[in-house]
Amino acid sequence: MAKVTYIEHSGTEHVIEVPVGTTIMEGAVKNRVPGIDADCGGACACATCHVFVDAAWIEKTGKPGSMEESMLDFAEGVTPLSRLSCQISMTPDLDGIVVRLPAAQH
Repeated sequence: MAKVTYIEHSGTEHVIEVPVGTTIMEGAVKNRVPGIDADCGGACACATCHVFVDAAWIEKTGKPGSMEESMLDFAEGVTPLSRLSCQISMTPDLDGIVVRLPAAQH
């Protein structure tokens, strides 16, 4: 298990233990974190799991693939810290990661 801190746009924090090998999106959906809808179920076919990865963690998440970059074109307010949470698999190295949810997904 690895901890993920999800921070809603309002500032409300949800600290959740997410199993290694699952995605940040799966952790949010299974624990009913508001703001991550995951309409496509994690198939990288929508952008409803858009998050902003805390700058201290962005290097550890790796770079988005071409499909993820294409899907991010459909998200609002994309920044260099934007990722689709369905594309970030939890590893022991990501224990403690912090992600923020965009205002458009509240």
